[in-house]
Amino acid sequence: NLDAAALDAVASSYGFQGQKCSACSRLIVVDEVYDTVLARVVAHVEELPVGDPRDNHALGPVISAAQYKTILHEIDLGRSEADLVAGGAGIELDGGYYIAPTVFADVDPQTRLAQHEIFGPVLSVIRARDFDHALEIANGTEFGLTGGLHSSDPDRIERAKREFHVGNLYINRKITGALVGIQPFGGFNMSGSNAKAGGPDYLRLFMEMKTVAQRL
Repeated sequence: NLDAAALDAVASSYGFQGQKCSACSRLIVVDEVYDTVLARVVAHVEELPVGDPRDNHALGPVISAAQYKTILHEIDLGRSEADLVAGGAGIELDGGYYIAPTVFADVDPQTRLAQHEIFGPVLSVIRARDFDHALEIANGTEFGLTGGLHSSDPDRIERAKREFHVGNLYINRKITGALVGIQPFGGFNMSGSNAKAGGPDYLRLFMEMKTVAQRL
């Protein structure tokens, strides 16, 4: 369902202005539907209202002046690496540091834009030749917290469960919004030790683990 995929990507990317560890910063799309999905994502992004979240705007301000400058700097760097197709600038509004929801298209998966955590309302859309290539790109990062797959193909879903190396994998839904105490949450590689907050392994963080060796 390409409409659902586009909507879930937008929700995952721009909730809390992308300032979540689980936010979607890369959208990897197979070539056969790339142009369609990109167009739908951009259309949804351009409809997102920006303003005071207390007035039900979808995007509020970023956390600080320093982060505002950092995000805009990353966007400026991204202009030399990919095609800017939406957003890309600050928005002058009273009471906060606002940035237009930003989309880069045809992003090379090895560029800074695709490999660096920005923690802002910035989405990189990456073209994959096929599903194998998409998995290769998805795993080609030092991070491993959350990921998602939209597919109606049960074989691809099972492959993602086995081969998509993230701590939390979401199928046919957005990749944010883990339920505390119900869905154990945590990643590995540079995203952590995969000690799941909300899971039984998390209890070990409150214990002193000890190995004892005794000659008998």
